[in-house]
Amino acid sequence: MKNGINLDVDGEVALITINRPQARNALDQQSADDLHDVIRVIEADDTMKTVVITGANGAFCAGADLKKLADTDADYRPWAGTDGPLARPCAKPVIAAVEGHAVAGGLGIALWADLRVASATAVFGVFCRRFGVPMSDGTPTRLPSVIGRARALDMLLTGRPVDADEAYRIGLADRIVPAGNALKTATEMAKEIARFPPLAMQADRAAAWAAFDADEAARLKAEDHGAGAAKQAEAAAGASRFKGGEGRGGKFE
Repeated sequence: MKNGINLDVDGEVALITINRPQARNALDQQSADDLHDVIRVIEADDTMKTVVITGANGAFCAGADLKKLADTDADYRPWAGTDGPLARPCAKPVIAAVEGHAVAGGLGIALWADLRVASATAVFGVFCRRFGVPMSDGTPTRLPSVIGRARALDMLLTGRPVDADEAYRIGLADRIVPAGNALKTATEMAKEIARFPPLAMQADRAAAWAAFDADEAARLKAEDHGAGAAKQAEAAAGASRFKGGEGRGGKFE
């Protein structure tokens, strides 16, 4: 475990668990860096064929830890951009097992995965919209290719919550399972994928990513650049408002 980022191995499946329940699995800068390191460990280990990423205690990830940001006045580096943990797809297939909230940067982590298994409790959304914190985590770049531009703009501009049923209907979730079953289903899928001959599977996966994202790296850098002004002018003040209790539970009032 590294600062709330757990790595376990189940046969040929690497399991990443975001384990910061005190912040609904929101990441501070250190845990984001540790996520980056864990991903690179998995990519370098040939015994790990597939990856499942999930969150502990019934939540997936609430994004960046705004309380920590407000306390430290930290300059959070982008999770995508040039070299963040989400700057490129993992070298191995990734399935996100989503229980509870996958919001703000947590949505970015879910979109970094190839597939998303959502339990009935899952909620997706750009909840950081009300705090002036930009989505420099790959969401503005990847969400349109997953659900289409109009639906992506609906989520990006309104920040509204999207439940599991709607997520499945618009293609944001690939499976819906009963509450508490996302990890079990995602792990079963990962084990099934790991059994296939790897070269053909990896070639087809790479072609599918390239079908929409051949210039994704350049667009992620542009996303980071575009977020710079908001980080300077709005994000710190928004983090302070969050720390003070404003906007909890997705309320925009």
